[in-house]
Amino acid sequence: MPAILPLWKKMSALPGGKIVFSRMVCLKAPYFASIRPLITKLDRETCEVRISKRRAVTNHLGTVHAIAMCNMAELSGGMLTDAVVPGKTHRWIPKGMTVEYLKKAETDLRAVAHFETPGLPKVAAEVPVLVDVTDTNGQLVFRARIAMWVSPKK
Repeated sequence: MPAILPLWKKMSALPGGKIVFSRMVCLKAPYFASIRPLITKLDRETCEVRISKRRAVTNHLGTVHAIAMCNMAELSGGMLTDAVVPGKTHRWIPKGMTVEYLKKAETDLRAVAHFETPGLPKVAAEVPVLVDVTDTNGQLVFRARIAMWVSPKK
């Protein structure tokens, strides 16, 4: 795929472009297709991903399961990181993720990723990305902190 942010800007402006863009991301990283995400916002400061509550992402309690929310968090955090890290000179990979399950996820969900601190390091370093997942009532149901390892390409 070409640089993610220019592609997003071009496609999201078109009718149905956000849906097509989201599907293209899932073709590149197939595991994300399991949650059928819709990327609704992407810039250098935030990434927003939405999923619908449906049987495939629910658990035995009828709520959105933990791994679906982890998947949302990794997708939104990864898209944000990819939008900011200069792909020609640097690379990134998730190094770890800590999560908090704060409330039952009983509705459709919205994940918003942002950097803990602005700016990227000049040398290889861990860059924390924070992701908040809210339900349709605006209640915080899940929180993640993803450690992204950003390093110069060799």
